[in-house]
Amino acid sequence: MAGVQGCIGLVSALQRVLLSGEAAITAEVMPPRGGDPSHALAMAELLRGRVHAINVTDGSRAVMRMSSLALCRLLLDAGHEPVLQMACRDRNRIALQGDLLGAHALGIRNLLCLTGDPVKAGDQPGARPVNELESVRLLQQVTAFNSGLDPVKETLADGPTSLFAGAAADPHASSWSGLSRRLERKRKAGAQFVQTQMVMDAAVLERFCRELAAPMELPVLAGVFLLKSARNAQFINRMVPGACIPEALIERLASAENPAAEGVAIAAEQVRRYLGIAQGVHLMAVKAEERIPEILRLAGVSSQAVSSQQS
Repeated sequence: MAGVQGCIGLVSALQRVLLSGEAAITAEVMPPRGGDPSHALAMAELLRGRVHAINVTDGSRAVMRMSSLALCRLLLDAGHEPVLQMACRDRNRIALQGDLLGAHALGIRNLLCLTGDPVKAGDQPGARPVNELESVRLLQQVTAFNSGLDPVKETLADGPTSLFAGAAADPHASSWSGLSRRLERKRKAGAQFVQTQMVMDAAVLERFCRELAAPMELPVLAGVFLLKSARNAQFINRMVPGACIPEALIERLASAENPAAEGVAIAAEQVRRYLGIAQGVHLMAVKAEERIPEILRLAGVSSQAVSSQQS
C-alpha cells in the first residue's frame, strides 16, 4: 500500500489537462461479464499513451458487469489513469459513501457521477433498484467529502478527500430549459467537468457548449460513439433513450462497402470536428475498443501530444 498512500494527495492528469484548457481525450472500457479482467486490461493497453484517462462503466444499461471500482484499481496498478463511473441505482447512501472513500484510499481520483439507467432497461428487470440518491446529490456528497465533512460526525477523522468529479449531460435532450436547469444544479453541486452522451450533430454540441457549458465554466468532453453498421445504428435509435442518429449517417453506413470501416471514419470525422468545439472528446466503442486507436489516428490525434500533456 506504500504506493497508494504516496499518491493520496495528487491531482490527476485529467484534472490538470482540463483545468489548463488543453484538449483532453478519454475513452471508455467496459468491465467483463465475469471474474476475469484480462480482456478489459488488454483493451486498455491499446489505449496507452493515446488517451488521458480510461473511463470504466458502472452497470451500464442495468446489465451485470464486474465492479467499476475493482477494474479502476487494476487499471491504476497497470499504470493507466482511470475514471470511476459511479451510478446511484444499486446502492444506498451508506454504500455510495463507503465506495467514495474507498476509491480515494485506492488512489482513484477521477469520478463520473451518474443516476444510472433504469433496471427495466437491463436483462434482470425483476431486480430491486435503490435510487436513494441521484447524480446531483452524489455530487454534493463528493463536495462534502472534499471539504472534509462527515455526514454524521461533522468532520472526517483523516481530513478531506481530493476527488475530481464530473457529470453527464445529453445535448440532444428534448427540453433545452430542463437541460440548462439540470446542468446548473450539477455545477452548483460540485461538477468540475461534463461528459456528454453520444453527439451526432455538431451544431447541437456547439450550442450546448456556447449557451450552457461555457457560461458555467464547465469543460466539456463530447461523446463520440462508434457505429458498426446501419443495423447497429437503427437498433440504438430504437433502444437507447434519447438517441437520435441521423438518417443520413444510417444511409451512409448502409451503402458502404465496409460498414465497420465507415463507422471508424465517421467517428474520426466527429473527433476532428468536436475538438474544434468542445475542450475534449470521450470515445465509446462498445465491444470494439480495439478500433479506438485507429479512430484517433485518422482524426490526427497524436499519441505524442497526449503523452507530453500527461508528463
